[in-house]
Amino acid sequence: MRVCSASLVALALCVAAPALAQIDMSGAWRTLRHEDLPDRGPGVGLGDYSGIPLTDAARQWAQSWDASRLSMPEQQCRAHVAHYIYRGPMNLRIWEEKDPRTQEVIALKHYVSTYEQTRTIWMDGRPHPPGYAPHTWMGFSTGRWEGDRLVVETTHIKQGWHRRNGVPASDLTTFTEHFVRHGDSLTQITVIRDPVYFTQPMVKSQHFGLVLRALPQRSWLWPCTAVVEVATRDPHEVPHFLPGMNPYIESSRAEVNLPSDGAEGGGASLYPEWRELSTNKKRDSLRTTVGPAESVMEPLVADDEVHIWPVRDNVYMLVSRDGNSTVQLGRDGVVVVDAMTESRAPKLLAAIQSLSDQPIRYVINTHAHADKMGGNAILAAAGSTRTGGVVVAQAGSAIAESAAILAHENVLQQVSAPTGQESALPYAAWPSETFFNDRRDFTVNDEGLVVQHMQNAHTDGDTLVFFRRSDVIAVGDVFSTTSYPVIDQARGGSIQGIIAALNSIIDLAIPDVDYQGGTMIVPGHGRLSDEMDVVEYRDMVVIIYDRVADMINRGLSLRQVQAQRPTFDFDARYGAESGPWTTQMFVEAVYNGLAGASR
Repeated sequence: MRVCSASLVALALCVAAPALAQIDMSGAWRTLRHEDLPDRGPGVGLGDYSGIPLTDAARQWAQSWDASRLSMPEQQCRAHVAHYIYRGPMNLRIWEEKDPRTQEVIALKHYVSTYEQTRTIWMDGRPHPPGYAPHTWMGFSTGRWEGDRLVVETTHIKQGWHRRNGVPASDLTTFTEHFVRHGDSLTQITVIRDPVYFTQPMVKSQHFGLVLRALPQRSWLWPCTAVVEVATRDPHEVPHFLPGMNPYIESSRAEVNLPSDGAEGGGASLYPEWRELSTNKKRDSLRTTVGPAESVMEPLVADDEVHIWPVRDNVYMLVSRDGNSTVQLGRDGVVVVDAMTESRAPKLLAAIQSLSDQPIRYVINTHAHADKMGGNAILAAAGSTRTGGVVVAQAGSAIAESAAILAHENVLQQVSAPTGQESALPYAAWPSETFFNDRRDFTVNDEGLVVQHMQNAHTDGDTLVFFRRSDVIAVGDVFSTTSYPVIDQARGGSIQGIIAALNSIIDLAIPDVDYQGGTMIVPGHGRLSDEMDVVEYRDMVVIIYDRVADMINRGLSLRQVQAQRPTFDFDARYGAESGPWTTQMFVEAVYNGLAGASR
């Protein structure tokens, strides 16, 4: 009996050991900025990339960076991302959120005074969301205890900085943190992985001290309101330097006697033996071929299913390998923006019917490609139109027995054909309602919808659909988080139209107070986004446009421009060497669009 009791006690102690090992990290903490002080206080000089395992692409991105871009209204209040924000001057409050019945810790909360960010570290074992979920400044974090050490894994982070003198952090960055408390000291060790702009993980640490006296309320506030700082400036300007034209890099390095070979950064420069190499060997060691030409992004959907992601209220994003659809539900029925391909449409319909038993009232096409219109006939046949009287008497009852298909007039012209000729799509898939001016407005499900034409962008028939009350915009293929803009020149697409369309989306969207969330944007392909995601994409497109324009002005041919690789610092994120839309095809479309034209 005693042996059994002893075994039970030992078993209980073993089971309880992880819980007993956990350390309470609650309280208010202040940063102890004795480590890497120049990087954490006033900031290091321009051109100082030492200590960072950056790629050649990241180096070019940083050297093209113009800090005046942060003075643009859409950039002024952007927050620092989670793997960077702890490095600056800040106060940190940590507390536990517990289940009121079991008292188990559901999540740890971090309130960061800089930019007033609240971060949630989930401790209840939930998985990370899929790749098509939105990204935020703080990302999505899950934690676990390893003894008395808290280990946190974070994904779904917006584009930000590795160093705020222009060294970019891609939106594919992930990181692992280790939090260790020793009395009144807290240590955070962070391992950062950026497949786009790093050759290897980067490790950094920082320390915090416990605050024993209550801080005044103003110590926790960081309000920001965007304003127009330069009244005469183009509101859509994207300040940047052309490659090799930044006049401040070398002068900034000279001020602190920083040699160029060390300032260039790179993984090889982080090792002691690098100091013994000759100048030429140092330069050779920093050249890297890590992902410069092909996107490292994994497919957001790996199967053949249609996945559902709630956006807001009664609006959902439906995601497949063919692209995205947007669905609005309500008492009037269902509105579908983009019908996917004909082969995918049955699964799209099944997903819609799992959300609502109401009929489909409208199918809206954002343009005339098969991945947006192929399923028109299948979806329309599953719906009905609220009409009657003279319309039914003249057009026949069939018009009321299917959903209306709405698109710009140019879409109908592209998919139809004169009598006796073969059309691109069967008659049942053609738009049954069109408009020829800039926009079409109507109300459905107690919500105003704006269907707005975007001229000569992806095609000449592009539209965005703005759900006004829900504050959601479906934008079709003028914006994507997975590739460079696809410009269908045969159907009237142009780089100028793409830029104008992106600016229109930015003008229409309103971000939340910390420049994330607010108006949600459903791209034709990729993850659910917000205004800041479109801003970053627009900036990339304008920078490439300006580089190609400069090369044309210098007399370079198309092949010479392609050889110069004006997209180099973005290729690892958006580029493709094969497939239906390659980087070379994108550059050619930009080049052709610039011939004799202006943005």
